[in-house]
Amino acid sequence: MRLTAWPIFMSIAAAVTLAGAALVHSAPVLAQAYPGKPLRIIVPWAPGGTADILARILGQKMAEDFGQQVLVDNRPGASGLIGTEALVKSAPDGYTLLLATTAPNSVAASLYPKLPYDVFKDFAPISLLAKTFYVMSVHPSLPVTNVREFVAFAKSRPGQLNFASAGNGTPNHLSGEMFKSLTGVRMQHIPYKGSAPAVAEVIGGQVPLVFENVAVVVPHIKAGRLRALAITSAKRSALLPEVPTIAESGFPGFEAIGWFGVMVPAATPRDIVVRLNGEIVRVLGLPDVRQRVEGLGAEVVSTTPEAFDQFNRAQVI
Repeated sequence: MRLTAWPIFMSIAAAVTLAGAALVHSAPVLAQAYPGKPLRIIVPWAPGGTADILARILGQKMAEDFGQQVLVDNRPGASGLIGTEALVKSAPDGYTLLLATTAPNSVAASLYPKLPYDVFKDFAPISLLAKTFYVMSVHPSLPVTNVREFVAFAKSRPGQLNFASAGNGTPNHLSGEMFKSLTGVRMQHIPYKGSAPAVAEVIGGQVPLVFENVAVVVPHIKAGRLRALAITSAKRSALLPEVPTIAESGFPGFEAIGWFGVMVPAATPRDIVVRLNGEIVRVLGLPDVRQRVEGLGAEVVSTTPEAFDQFNRAQVI
């Protein structure tokens, strides 16, 4: 029995060893094969906003390099929570990415007592893409040309003026709330499902004011459909050099910025995270991409996954 059992045992052991070796060697092969099908970038905002534009710039360049389609999937609603939750529920295989933004991925943790995801545990950060600021813009019919005039106008009509935003808890919304706090102006907030519809309401004259990303409003400002009163950054922008900051308009200390990045589900294999990070850093280093992003009034910022994680943790109050 022992003589016959020994070869059988050795055969089983050899088979297990070979199987293990095959698994070890298959990992690099799988990594090399990625991506083997189209990718999807979920944008938790309506088409036409900065996040949407950035996703399309990124997706186009990734598709050229990967040889696979990169589809942009807009999932607006609930201040970015709907699309962000959709990412968490997707397979952690590197084929579904999220265009992560300030509101649902950092601010939301401080605003909502209960979220459908954990901003730290449910995501694997890939890289930051850009940082940006907002423009305090009004409908041209409003009889004001600067921040001080707006404050006086609003205070003469307490509670009668509204301001639009891309949604509750967005940096746009919080910019307006910060402005109210610093100036003592009483205004009503009206949230929309993204930047494009919020701006459209101001252009149409339904709402007088919006704090919106520079990329979205610059074309409308130049066309005369909106009037820029001030910007929310600490210093003036080369895109709107004649427009002062809110801080220099008589309200020092005011500064509001937003960020954009890419994340995937937390359980995504490390080799795919590294692969995606390298690809995104490559894309952001392309001169034409940098020019397009800077043309949106944004600062190009690429990071390691670890640096992005540290940055996002620092944004959560």
